[in-house]
Amino acid sequence: MNLSKSLYTRGLQCPKSLWLKKHQRDVLTPPDASAKAIFRTGDEVGALACTLFPNGKEIPFNRTTFEEKIALTKLYLNEGIKDIYEATFSFDGVLVMIDILHINDDGSVEIYEVKSSTSVKDVYLDDASIQYYVLNGLGYDVKCTNIVHINNAYTRDDTLEVSKLFSIVNVDDEVQERQDNIPSILDNFRSMLSKESEPPIGIGEQCSKPYACDAIEYCWKQQSKVPEYSIFNISRLRTDKKFELYHDGIVNFNQLSDISSFSLSQQIQIISEQEQRTIVDKEAIQEFIETLSYPLYHLDFETFQQAIPEWKGIRPFMQIPFQYSLHIENAEGNLEHKEFLAKEGIDPRYELAKKLVENIPTDVTVLAYNMGFEKGVIRKLAEMYDEFDMHLMAIHDNIKDLMTPFQKKHYYTPAMKGSYSIKYVLPALVPKMAEAYQNLESVQNGSEAMQTYARLSAMQNKNEVEKLREDLLRYCELDTLAMVKVLKKLKEITKQT
Repeated sequence: MNLSKSLYTRGLQCPKSLWLKKHQRDVLTPPDASAKAIFRTGDEVGALACTLFPNGKEIPFNRTTFEEKIALTKLYLNEGIKDIYEATFSFDGVLVMIDILHINDDGSVEIYEVKSSTSVKDVYLDDASIQYYVLNGLGYDVKCTNIVHINNAYTRDDTLEVSKLFSIVNVDDEVQERQDNIPSILDNFRSMLSKESEPPIGIGEQCSKPYACDAIEYCWKQQSKVPEYSIFNISRLRTDKKFELYHDGIVNFNQLSDISSFSLSQQIQIISEQEQRTIVDKEAIQEFIETLSYPLYHLDFETFQQAIPEWKGIRPFMQIPFQYSLHIENAEGNLEHKEFLAKEGIDPRYELAKKLVENIPTDVTVLAYNMGFEKGVIRKLAEMYDEFDMHLMAIHDNIKDLMTPFQKKHYYTPAMKGSYSIKYVLPALVPKMAEAYQNLESVQNGSEAMQTYARLSAMQNKNEVEKLREDLLRYCELDTLAMVKVLKKLKEITKQT
C-alpha cells in the first residue's frame, strides 16, 4: 500500500482524496505560491526545533531512497546516536519519517513531531498516532509521543531563546486512544486503493477540514457541477446549512423560494442575485460620508509575518508592518501621495512609525478599508515606541472604516458575490481600477507583497531587488488610490436620482 503519514491523514480527511492522490493525481491542483511559502516556513521551523536536541544526526532526504533512509536510521541506532532527525521506519505498509527521535539510555524512544502552528490540532494527533503505531509495531519501546509547536506568547528579546519559542506537549493519552482503530482504518484504505474506480464520495465539509483539499476543483466543478457562484457563497451562512441546501437539490440562488429564515443581510444578497439588481440605501451611505472630514488621509499598510522572530519585540506570526501608502485628499478632490517602504533585512517598525507620525497629523480623519487591521498595527507600534505613543494613538482613534457601507450592505450589487472585501467591491464599483492591478507585474495582491518583501533580504541581484521594491510601491499605491475611487463612487451614488 505504501502510505506515508501525510497520506494517512489525507485518507482520514477524505478517502477519495487519498485514492485520487494514488491513482489520478493529475486532477489535483498543484500548490500555489502561498502554499509553498508555508512549506518553507515548516522546513525552517523543523530545522530550528532540532537544536532542542543538539548533536543529532539527520537522515538526508535528497539523493537517498526510502530503503536507504531506513537502513541509515538503523545504522545510527546501532551506533548509539541519541537523537535522529527524520528517522525513517516502515511497518504494515506505512512509512514514517519522524521529525525528531530521541533515544534514551535504556533503549526506549521518544517521538517529537514538529509543527509550525501555534497549537495542537486534531490532525496532528492522527499524525503522531500513526508514527507510534509504526514504531510500536516494529517492537520499539515508545516512552512518550510529543507535539512540538510554536509558542505565540513568546516575545523575542535581544537574542532568540529556542527553548521558549517552542512548546512541547505530551499527547500520549490521545495517541493511545487512536491505536485500536488504526488496523481497521488501514484495511479500509487497502480495500479502497485496490479498486480501479474512485470511491463514490460526494462533496462535504471534509473538503476544507482540516485543510483545503487539492481536489476541490475536480470534485466541485467537474463532477458536482457547482457553479463559481452558488448558495455556498451566501455570506455568513453556516457550512452545515449550506450543505443542507445542497443535499436538498438547491445550488443556485433562483432555486430559493422562502428566504424568511435568512438574516436581513443574506436576504439582500439573495434578492440582489435573483433579481440581478443593485440594492442601495442612500441615506445610510450619506450618513457615513458625513462622518468624514477633510483633508482625508487614505491609509493602507502592508505587513509580513515571521514564525521565527528575527528582531526584539517580535512574537511569532505577529503582523510586522514594512510599508504604507497614503493618499491625502482635500475637499476639492485634489490628491497628494506619500509612501514608505522599509529597507529589507532590518526591523522595519521604528522607521515606519517615525515616518507615519511625520505624514499624518493628530487631528485629521484617517480612512482605511477594514480598519481593524490598521488599528491593530498602530496599537502594536504605540506599545513598542513610547516616543510615538500619543501621536500614534491619536491616529488610531481618528480612523474610519470605508468597509462599513459594504459590510452593512448599504450598497450591494450582484458582482460583489456576497463579499464586502475590497477584492470584490473594487471591480464591482470601479472596474478600471481592478484592471490596473492585473497590469502590475510581480505584486498584484497582499499575499504576493508579503512574500516578495520577506525574500528581498536574501536576494543577491541588486537590480532585481530594486525592481521588486518598485513593484511593491506601485502595488501599495494602488490600494489607497482604490479607496479614493471607491469613496468617490459612493458619493456619486448618493446623488443619483
